[in-house]
Amino acid sequence: MAEIQIKNVAKRFGEYQALHDINLTIDDQEFMVLLGASGCGKTTLLRIICGLETATTGEVWIGGRRVDHLAPKDRGIAMVFQNYAVFPHLTVFENIGFGLRMQKLPEDEVKRRVERTAGLMHIDMLLQRYSGELSGGQRQRVAVARALAMEPDVILMDEPLSNLDALLRMEMRAELKGVLAESKTTAVYVTHDQVEAMSMADRISVMHKGKIVQAASPIEVYRNPAAEFVASFIGNPPMNFLDATSAGDGKWQVAGKVLDGPKSGGKPLQFAIRPEDLQLADDGLSARVRIVEPLGAHLLVTCDVDGALFRAVLDSDLAVKAGDTLTLAPQTDRVRWFDPGTTLAVA
Repeated sequence: MAEIQIKNVAKRFGEYQALHDINLTIDDQEFMVLLGASGCGKTTLLRIICGLETATTGEVWIGGRRVDHLAPKDRGIAMVFQNYAVFPHLTVFENIGFGLRMQKLPEDEVKRRVERTAGLMHIDMLLQRYSGELSGGQRQRVAVARALAMEPDVILMDEPLSNLDALLRMEMRAELKGVLAESKTTAVYVTHDQVEAMSMADRISVMHKGKIVQAASPIEVYRNPAAEFVASFIGNPPMNFLDATSAGDGKWQVAGKVLDGPKSGGKPLQFAIRPEDLQLADDGLSARVRIVEPLGAHLLVTCDVDGALFRAVLDSDLAVKAGDTLTLAPQTDRVRWFDPGTTLAVA
């Protein structure tokens, strides 16, 4: 069992509070992604789990054992960094087996593990090559194989695919998720790329200003964001927002239209809808088209709605041009409402 429990972890660097009272449980064999913009604290949290940083307060438990007082080598973890860190003077076989030989494992066990993990990462035909003869994607596979060869309880990855081109990243995402599922290893993966997070994670922990704003499945984070930040950060393009004023009894005035919504005691709310959850209709929000971007399967149309920037994803066959006025109707079961005071979602 390799469940990870992070209990009340905080981290200060002098006067700067990098992490605020983080509590998170990562289940055994779960693929957890820490997602957020640069500076949100995700790498700091990862480094605290692995022991490269010491928490100011709080505890880290792995497999029912408290580890925050242990050295990284004693925590049963392996780490894959953004930099490949592949030794240029060693062959692929020697790179993958480096940590195993440092542990003085028998040579037949080193050979078994190297060949097994190289096969998982589809680099078994490269074992006698040196790193200078490898592409970037192959070097990244070597780094992952080296970590998996240690047969760790937990594997930690800090933006390991960010140096790869788009096509190779897509290929590696699919392979990496399959390999980790097969190896039955608990994984914590740091990224700022929401596509990586959505496509790979069992759960996503969205971080902002040193806090976990929402921890849920990718579809839950996407469809039911718990806060305005999540709604604006997840999705490309992100959610649209409009001011809403109460029209009484669960009715809301949004850009000149009355819509059904939650009761809030009369205080204003924020109306939010994803661009793909809008459709052309006879009755809805009046939107003046500013920019039309053909994106193959669909059009991304940027409009002005009541003075606010508003985007809609429409069928690519539609004849829409700048200056047109559209009537956009939101899909009612996909509307989200947020309290502008707390920035949290309102049920």
